[in-house]
Amino acid sequence: MQSLGRAALLTAAGAVALAFSAGGAAAKDWYPFPVQSWQSFDMASPRTDIEYTPLPKADKKWNICVSFPHMKDAYWLAVDYGVVAESKELGVKMTLVEAGGYTNLNKQISQIEDCVTAGAQGVVIGAISYDGLNNLDSELKGKGIPVIDVINGMSSPDISAKSLVSFGEMGYMTGEYLAKMHPKGSGKVKVAWFPGPPGAGWVEAGNTGFLDAVKDSDIEVVDTKYGDTGKEVQLKLVEDTLEAYPDIKYIVGTSPTAEAAMGLLRDRGLEDKIKVLAYYFTPGVYEGIKAGRILAAPTDSAVIQGRIAIDQIVRILEGKPFEKHVGPKLYVIDSTNINSFDHDSSLAPDGFQPTFTVE
Repeated sequence: MQSLGRAALLTAAGAVALAFSAGGAAAKDWYPFPVQSWQSFDMASPRTDIEYTPLPKADKKWNICVSFPHMKDAYWLAVDYGVVAESKELGVKMTLVEAGGYTNLNKQISQIEDCVTAGAQGVVIGAISYDGLNNLDSELKGKGIPVIDVINGMSSPDISAKSLVSFGEMGYMTGEYLAKMHPKGSGKVKVAWFPGPPGAGWVEAGNTGFLDAVKDSDIEVVDTKYGDTGKEVQLKLVEDTLEAYPDIKYIVGTSPTAEAAMGLLRDRGLEDKIKVLAYYFTPGVYEGIKAGRILAAPTDSAVIQGRIAIDQIVRILEGKPFEKHVGPKLYVIDSTNINSFDHDSSLAPDGFQPTFTVE
């Protein structure tokens, strides 16, 4: 891809008042932001470290459709904040639809089709299924409608760009954190692992990364349970695991898993016996780490991924240079940096409510 002309854009952007406010708090400029840019959609392809700067404004009021798997947890609220904030700053129309959960692939497809029928000129998709939207992606390409793959990952070659990180690396970082605490020969410890909904691209990647990171340590994964990221679903999975494996030492999984486990372990008086880690970051995980109830979690700067996806699609619609595959640099948050990390890049502001339209 061509250079973004970042210095020039930053100078131009500096002349624009970006006074977007959410939850009563004025947002400071989020850019330039450290990201990695891949040469292709293949996560194994070479990547470079760059600093991302968005366009100062769109040339016209483009009509953009954004599709999420659900809005049941604060992770997607953070992505929502990102797409809402960037849509306002660029001056485009945005309509967001959510399918209600990872079992609702057909609903996601029909919602996107309805969006396009209603006039959407570009689509940003947080995919329920890695392969399940490929026919739709092909149809949209045939209609000249660009598609951005945000957060979750799709296998389709017909999308225009990706704004996402490697969940394989997210899983690996979490496993690596544990493995360093329990190297080979230090004594076996039992771990229960909750990677998320079966069939989702990010889940399969996270699972592979986590298992790869712990394979040469004394971590023994005794139970792996897949399930939707609704907190009630994850709570039931954790309860079942505690019944079957009362001697586990760690619960590791999605953020809703960690949040559900935190309360359950407290209620059962097991906080000193079983520790919790998440492999992505939400406000509940943030509070858990601050309180010492969750050990650690990597962050993929979910707000920034949402912002970049909107900027990418505007660039494509306007025929401007864009990064084909970009994602924020990953890092782990634990007790050592919980009070100093970039809060605004990972979490929606306090008081921000789910927002589905920008006019």
